[in-house]
Amino acid sequence: MKQQEGIAAVIDHTLLAATATEAQIEQLCKEAIKYNFASVCVNSCWVELCVKLLKKSDVKVCTVVGFPLGAMATKSKAHEAKDAVMAGAEEIDMVINVGWLKGHDDDLVQHDIASVKKVCGKAKLKVIIETCLLTDEQKVRACRLAKACGADFVKTSTGFAGGGATVEDVKLMRKTVGPDLGVKASGGIRTYEDAKAMIEAGATRIGASASIAIVEGEHGTH
Repeated sequence: MKQQEGIAAVIDHTLLAATATEAQIEQLCKEAIKYNFASVCVNSCWVELCVKLLKKSDVKVCTVVGFPLGAMATKSKAHEAKDAVMAGAEEIDMVINVGWLKGHDDDLVQHDIASVKKVCGKAKLKVIIETCLLTDEQKVRACRLAKACGADFVKTSTGFAGGGATVEDVKLMRKTVGPDLGVKASGGIRTYEDAKAMIEAGATRIGASASIAIVEGEHGTH
């Protein structure tokens, strides 16, 4: 069971579907407490409920900002993040403006990230770079910009853009940010083997909706 708890401790138990109901969010929180996941990752309308349900546990509440496109105005992203933090979110997963990155508007990308970081306070900031839409050069540039802004993590994917985490991308991101920044792999991670491969490649956090299957898969291998 110690091994099982080990992988659970790096998983963000995730439900970001538009169709998520209150009952499903409540179930997500119950599961997170049972398995002692690192956090629940939910859309911001559910933050207050999750904070209430998880207040007696060690499970953190994580929410998303500028999700899933990353193309909302910078001021709007900052407001969304500030509102979520005030509601009790302890981790913020923001999406970069991919179009600005591709257009080499690095100053705008950096300002976008920095504006969200500024309102996070003690909350950790994870920056989603949406790897499936980027070239390797763009992935590296995005990671460097996130690091320069004081982000706590870089994250592979929203899971809503047609592709998810790959071992190659996680290795590249880890190489780019160095040993001190977190790397979150998310999108398409459904088995213990998937998660283990990402961790071995340098991931320190896993985003998954199949969290229970991952944990039970690990348990089944020992």
